[in-house]
Amino acid sequence: AGLFLYIERMTKMLKDKSILLVISGGIAAYKSLELIRVIKKAGGSVRCILTKGGEQFVTPLSVSALCEEEVYTDLRSLKDETEMGHIRLSREADIIVIAPATANLIAQMAHGRADDLASTALLASDKPALIAPAMNVRMWENPATQENITKLTEYGHTIIGPNEGDMACGEYGMGRMLEPDEIFDAIVGTLGKKPLAGKTAIVTSGPTFEAIDPVRFIGNRSSGKQGHAIAAALKLAGADVTLVAGPVSIPAPAGVKTINIETAQQMLEACENALPADIAVCAAAVSDWAPKQHDQKIKKRDDTSPPSTELNENPDILKTIANHKNRPEIVVGFAAETENLEDNAKAKLSRKNCDIILANLVAQEGAEIFGKDQGHVYCITPSSVDNWQPMSKSAIAKKLTDTIINSLNNTETLKSAAE
Repeated sequence: AGLFLYIERMTKMLKDKSILLVISGGIAAYKSLELIRVIKKAGGSVRCILTKGGEQFVTPLSVSALCEEEVYTDLRSLKDETEMGHIRLSREADIIVIAPATANLIAQMAHGRADDLASTALLASDKPALIAPAMNVRMWENPATQENITKLTEYGHTIIGPNEGDMACGEYGMGRMLEPDEIFDAIVGTLGKKPLAGKTAIVTSGPTFEAIDPVRFIGNRSSGKQGHAIAAALKLAGADVTLVAGPVSIPAPAGVKTINIETAQQMLEACENALPADIAVCAAAVSDWAPKQHDQKIKKRDDTSPPSTELNENPDILKTIANHKNRPEIVVGFAAETENLEDNAKAKLSRKNCDIILANLVAQEGAEIFGKDQGHVYCITPSSVDNWQPMSKSAIAKKLTDTIINSLNNTETLKSAAE
């Protein structure tokens, strides 16, 4: 229900826009039917190419019924190819979306193969595509697939996802295709207006690792999913984004400058080097403390008590940025609370001198957030507390981006009035 309320507000965004959707083989193909439905509801038109593999999971009839268009399946169709259908399909579309994109189709695109209608249409295209991978975790992690993904990015295509989660094969890991609403957001972000065009943003994401000795460290369970989703949403809105990421296993969003770090000190230095900026979102789970590092591995001995280590306070990245001489116009922080969420988050907002705090409870049953695809946050400003009901982390990122856009617009309106 929430998705369709959102789409009702977005109806004009896809009005008169034509989407070419390529559906390749994989269990995630069933999600493409919902994607067609939401695109149509948002005012867009959809034409579909269904591969032979895709036909094993969804039928041309079901796709055609939702598209209200002919479904294209055969490169050697006499009717279609009399009109050079493989060229016409790709050239007439405003955007090409591949969902799901199998490892095989990704490999075909990366190496310029053209042995079926989908790969031929994509090779004949004059525009980049949005590619939503879907495959087994081992296939995704295979060096050949990662090399192909890198090639496609270099060719100008945009990779959206995948997510981490349970697989149809019973395994768990990276490789789940994005949900239809997430793909829809990427389409709107690509075709729609770019309200943050000309703006620069810094986003921190993931954990920090603080070394104890050459083989041990203090860290946390942050996956980086929320920070990476925010970086992607700001990029889709037109911002020039620098992502400062701790050690994570998820890929960086396409088109985002990424600086990989390990420690809080390294993260602070990277953020300060990226200033000045218009927006800063500190979503990383930064370690508050760093142990005094030992030059050699601490040995376990039977005749001694457990070793102790001295802890030193890490730099406060959020507070430093929010009080910097090159302070961004909008500074957003995160608060993971175990009690008194509203009071603690408001206190942090004031103490750090930031504009927005996204706060969540992490100790109550069902509120686990690290590594999950969903979250439940409260958006807290000096004048309001807004309960954002549980939603995907990409939806949180989109809502935060809209909040930032509104805040910047209000600030610019006030400046204009003062002048």
